[in-house]
Amino acid sequence: MTGSATEIANPSEPAREPDPAPAAAPRHPLRALRELRARHTASSHRPPRLLEPTFSGVGLVAGALFISISLEPSLLPRIPVVQGVASGVSFMVGYGLGAGAHAVWNYLEVPNLRGRARTVVAWLVLGAIGLSLSLSIWRWVGWQNGIRQTFGMDDLNPTAWPIVAGVAIVIASALLVVSRALRAAFRWADRLAVRYLPHRLAVTLATLAMVLLLWLLVSGVLVRGFFIGANAAFSVRDTHDIAGTEVTHSALRSGGDGSLTPWDTLGRQGRKWVAGGPTVEDLDAYSGGGAVEPIRVFVGLRSADTLEGRAQLLLKELERTGAFDRKVLVLATSTGTGLVETNASDSLEFLYNGDTAIASLQYSYLPSWLSLLADQEAVADASVEVFRVVHDYWATLPEDARPRLYLYGLSLGSAGVEAVLSSPDILNEPIDGALMAGPTFVNLMHNELERDRDPGSPAWLPVFGEGRTVRFTGEADSLGSPAGEWGPTRIVYLQHGSDPVVFFSPVTFYREPEWLRGDSRAPDVSPQMRWFPIITGWETLLDMPAAGSVPDGFGHMYSVKANLQAWVGVTHPADWTSDDTERLGDYLDKRRQEQLTLLEQLGQ
Repeated sequence: MTGSATEIANPSEPAREPDPAPAAAPRHPLRALRELRARHTASSHRPPRLLEPTFSGVGLVAGALFISISLEPSLLPRIPVVQGVASGVSFMVGYGLGAGAHAVWNYLEVPNLRGRARTVVAWLVLGAIGLSLSLSIWRWVGWQNGIRQTFGMDDLNPTAWPIVAGVAIVIASALLVVSRALRAAFRWADRLAVRYLPHRLAVTLATLAMVLLLWLLVSGVLVRGFFIGANAAFSVRDTHDIAGTEVTHSALRSGGDGSLTPWDTLGRQGRKWVAGGPTVEDLDAYSGGGAVEPIRVFVGLRSADTLEGRAQLLLKELERTGAFDRKVLVLATSTGTGLVETNASDSLEFLYNGDTAIASLQYSYLPSWLSLLADQEAVADASVEVFRVVHDYWATLPEDARPRLYLYGLSLGSAGVEAVLSSPDILNEPIDGALMAGPTFVNLMHNELERDRDPGSPAWLPVFGEGRTVRFTGEADSLGSPAGEWGPTRIVYLQHGSDPVVFFSPVTFYREPEWLRGDSRAPDVSPQMRWFPIITGWETLLDMPAAGSVPDGFGHMYSVKANLQAWVGVTHPADWTSDDTERLGDYLDKRRQEQLTLLEQLGQ
């Protein structure tokens, strides 16, 4: 049959392949783009499942590695709750990096391992991570006890592990839910952008927009709101006294008889400080007689409406109490809440048998670790204003009839002292010296001195300019090194190698700090401590709030004996010997231990 559209195949002939289907007509580019958008929208248009029990395998492996690293020693011993927080956050950092890296890998369409190779590599990686995690868990209590023994603390109970695990799970779960909520927000932004833009451009722009929005939200609204709320909460706390505080009636103390600053305006730390310190009887018991009552002046945030008003009030209090007739006058920049370290003030008052005046001013309600983040500008303004007002009056007095003028600051207060030392006012008439204890990572002058230290000196105990003006010391007196001449204006930094407030720095997240390199680390830093990217920076930051909860002589707790040694170096009293320092230091240390024992008995 000819002309037929259908042909019957001969069974004896081999079957022929069917004719290929006619090529589809090419699609219009706009139509293809619409179809791509439709598929993307359908695949991503799922309700967010924040609690879904599905996880990234690569993320879990990376998270386990970060947990094992988080169990390594840090600067301070950790209680189980703090270790749980460290491990929980570390796991989520590792999980996020692992899952994110794997997502980018797939997005770039890089081939994944398959078959036997994938199985072998997976088992090798899991075995290595499992071994590392097991060893870290097994050795953690031993590491912690080693640090605790160095600090003179009791050993950690092995039953701490349930607390560590429980807190870590809670923290990691909370962070996982937050991260999935952010992912859902990104997908929403991506769906919105892909309606109008090509897919890859939409993803890029949505990512940039979300990152920018989060940055503005966290650095602006959330941070500002947090500090406003914290300031309000701590301002209420500031009205309540610390247990054991008693109203002073001394005319030589702010808040006492005849004072221009009412007692209830001084703040809880200010009231505690002016009511404390050695009495004339305490001083005579050591010196054998001739003591005078030390002057302590303090102005709280509620004592005047403005900073200038508070500074003028502080000057009037100094004049009222006769502070400019004393041998030594110290302008002390407090920590955030108004705390003036008693180990520093007591040791100076014993050193000069009470012939001293110490003045300070409150500039914040926040505790030190929060004030460090929120009040950097406030502390500088307060220090410079107080110095300007007092120094202008002091400079008008006859040189042979005025007290020697010194500056003091602990923690963020030391940054305030640095603001004075770098101000133009100090050039008119130099001060006699300054003591800064526990300087922070925002202390620019301290950072510069450490960076430009003399060759051969360690980062934790630098020598700068052969020690002609500035010297560093720790719990052990190092002010005699170098042995060269120390000029008339003496500046001392008192710092511990184990103080995270001193040695935390943002660069620690991505670069090994010099204080951890080789054999140059301080004696109170664990020899097992190692540097890891991200983790070491995070853990040093986490150590900061606990730096004031360790025994004297470690972390951010500077002993009365170390403060005495520093004051002797700064003020160089006449006819004073190293034996005198040793004898008074032992006496003050014993007195301090008796005070701590009494506080423990009272439950404070």
